[in-house]
Parts: sequence; structure tokens; C-alpha cells
Amino acid sequence: MNTLPDKDQLIRSLNLQPHPKEGGYYRRTYQSGQVMSAFGGERHLMTSIFYLLTTDHPIGFLHRNRSDIIHYFHLGGPTEYLMISPQGEISHAVIGPDVLAGHQLQLLVPGGYWKASRLLGGPYSLISEAVSPGFDYADNQLACRDDISALNVARQEEILPWLKPEDA
Repeated sequence: MNTLPDKDQLIRSLNLQPHPKEGGYYRRTYQSGQVMSAFGGERHLMTSIFYLLTTDHPIGFLHRNRSDIIHYFHLGGPTEYLMISPQGEISHAVIGPDVLAGHQLQLLVPGGYWKASRLLGGPYSLISEAVSPGFDYADNQLACRDDISALNVARQEEILPWLKPEDA
């Protein structure tokens, strides 16, 4: 009989650390060689991480990356994603275990989109992210209220709960 590990077992066994900016836990699991990037300077061609949301860290705060990111669901409960296109269009998607209920097993968030995530159920949700060109903090921006005000978004109040509290 397979049982899911508890949150603390998962954090220990995968050697996850608190994410310094976005919330949740993470660990980089892969980075390729470097290439010259259109963003300026060298970037890894691709990077990958484990990312974990838990009941004590249930939100991945609103941020954007220059690179495309594919999210892959692994274990636990579903995670909702809020995405905002560069044109200000808001969309939602859920990755999780119940494909018959419409959960996705993988989700693409294009570069330049704002995104945030939140745990919808269960004690945790474990995903992986593959980023290409590879993740670099120089290409990452955590949202603040001014960023949201500058967007051409009709329902700005829908976005505020996804901000890091000190930036809301």
C-alpha cells in the first residue's frame, strides 16, 4: 500500500528550502550549460526545480519571469494558478491529481506573464518547473501594488490577495 509522505518528510527527503522571494519551498534540481541570452548576458539553456506549497506556506506570490515556464504536477492536492497576460487578460488554471475533474498535469506560463499559485486542498502540492532560458533572478520580478495599478486589468481587486503581504 502506497501512502503519501507527510509534508516534513517530503521537505527533508527532497532537501527543500524556503523560497527567498515567492513563498513555498524549493530546490534547483537541474541546470544545463550556459548560452548567450536575448535577455542580455549568459543564461542556462534550461533549469528545473521542485516547488512545494503547504498549508503553512499556501501561496506562491504574484511574480513574472522573462522565460517560459512549464509546471508539472507530482503529489498532493491541487494548486490554482492565476495568470495575467502582458495585455492584462486574467486567467486561472488548476494543476492536480484529478484529471477527470479538469485538473491539468502540466501547465505552460509564457514568459512575460504575471503568475501566482495557491494550494487548493490537502496538506501540500508538489510540482516541478522547467524554465527556458533558465531561471535567473535578473529576469524575475515580484509584483507590488504599483505593478497591479499599472496593468490594464478590469478586476484589480481580484489580484491583490495574490501579492506578498508587505507589497499589497
